[in-house]
Amino acid sequence: MTNATDQHHLGSTTHWWETAVVYQVYVRSFADANGDGIGDLAGITSRLPYLADLGVDALWLTPCFPSPQHDHGYDVADYFDIEPAYGDLAIFDTMVSRAREHGIRILMDVVPNHCSWDHEWFKAALAAAPGSPERERFYFRDGRGADGSEPPNNWQAVFGGPAWHRVVDADGTPGQWYLQTFTPQQPDWNWGCADVVDYFDRMITFWFDRGVDGFRVDAVAVLGKAPGLPDAPPVPDDVRPTDRALRNPHTHFRPEGHDVWRRWRKLVDGYSAEHPGREVFTIAEAYTPRQPEVLLQFQNHEEFHQVFAFDFMLAPWNVHDLRESIDATVRALSPEGLVPAWTLNNHDAQRAVTRYGRADAHDPASWTGNNLVYTDAPIDLDLGARRARAIAMILLALPGSAYLYQGEELGLPEVLDIPAEARQDPIFFRTNGAEIGRDGCRVPLPWTTAEDGAHGFSPIGSAAPWMPQPSAWGQYAADAQDGVDGSMLELYRRAISVRRRHGDLRGGALRWIAVEHPTLLAFERGEITVLLNVGSDPVELSGIVDGTTRVVVASDPETSSASVLPPDTAIWLARTDPT
Repeated sequence: MTNATDQHHLGSTTHWWETAVVYQVYVRSFADANGDGIGDLAGITSRLPYLADLGVDALWLTPCFPSPQHDHGYDVADYFDIEPAYGDLAIFDTMVSRAREHGIRILMDVVPNHCSWDHEWFKAALAAAPGSPERERFYFRDGRGADGSEPPNNWQAVFGGPAWHRVVDADGTPGQWYLQTFTPQQPDWNWGCADVVDYFDRMITFWFDRGVDGFRVDAVAVLGKAPGLPDAPPVPDDVRPTDRALRNPHTHFRPEGHDVWRRWRKLVDGYSAEHPGREVFTIAEAYTPRQPEVLLQFQNHEEFHQVFAFDFMLAPWNVHDLRESIDATVRALSPEGLVPAWTLNNHDAQRAVTRYGRADAHDPASWTGNNLVYTDAPIDLDLGARRARAIAMILLALPGSAYLYQGEELGLPEVLDIPAEARQDPIFFRTNGAEIGRDGCRVPLPWTTAEDGAHGFSPIGSAAPWMPQPSAWGQYAADAQDGVDGSMLELYRRAISVRRRHGDLRGGALRWIAVEHPTLLAFERGEITVLLNVGSDPVELSGIVDGTTRVVVASDPETSSASVLPPDTAIWLARTDPT
């Protein structure tokens, strides 16, 4: 075997979440137990054996709090209860208990930047007078202009349009404006208000006491606003609506937000210290494209335990960018003794099968710096599935934790042709259809090939699913892949099983292998050698690996030897079988 180079040590991995495989459940779309066409907690509970067989260590639930569902749960009306369409607190407690019996922990999704306009505190603010304590919990301001008809500043919303919404007072006249970084249905909390700080302290402890083991924290980059709320610098006209807000230095990566995260870290670590046998943690969503120094502003020993390493998810299909996305993240975190959290998919991103199947997937110019993909390139789903299988093996071989998104283990593609009348993502409406949004990765899962009950998503005879499934959705069904050699599901099961049992893939160093072939990515984790060929031609492996090395897992089911690596294929090699 060739000499390894650029060795990265991440220190000891002593916390469960540092090497966990976490499965994201988009609650509305996972499994519907009561037949109303909407996924629910009882549905999740019924599928726990499937998740245990997959081998995951924890579930991350998208927000399941009461919500009017203008942004499907990310507009929270009550942080201390369960959305009635999903169940209630008793059903939630049962799910947590049953999951624990399967060795699966539960993570919740908390939204601290904003709530729903149905939240009781916001309703009270609307009913109160300007300058009142009720309005101090949010960002209410007078408008500009002689009659106050202009927004207080020029800020733009992340989902398109202005970031301010004007209220109508009780007498029917226009009143103040309030800040809404995403949509009018999601007013921003004012974290300079002590009421808000105390409210979330109590919320975190409430759910930890119910057995929750951690929180994924939403949209951390926008919490905290510049004092005085000054105008944002001009943005070129050709910048997309959903990118304009990201250019505002007065709302992104603010120091005011870090005060909150330091407080939370003390609370979370204190809870673990006070409850022997519990080890709770937080992981943040912060898009920091190719800025590892910004990543470290959030993931450190005083703020978040982990932050998603999104550069890997956003890397084009070529060796240079894939390696740099891994190397830069590990290089930034390892000196601090910190561990990455990797992912390929989530509820905000086009699914990997579609992204990697694009004809321009190798081209950095076709990839944006956020979670949405803007390209009209032709898509080859067979090629995309082949690449998605290969990159999943890289994900599961990297040091740190791996976050999966429901359905990626089934090889689901993005659904791009959802009719306009069926779309529900606020991005679609706020941009007047200029951007189709994220509905395509949120279509309910197919569990069975039979069409009854929306391919097993709901009981037979149920209401139609809240988002329509494609007519060919059954080909991806879990029962069509269960036990089938070479299926995407069985590949995930096999790779996660090897990862779980083999210490080299749970901890220790990542060592890059020096190879001259331009389409080959190669590294070692202990005695496991990991190879990925991103090219369109086979790669001869003589001189890279020796003849005594055996294939442990291969993304291409026809690859059984370590002599030649087919195109768009990954393999794990070892001198002994780790199973």
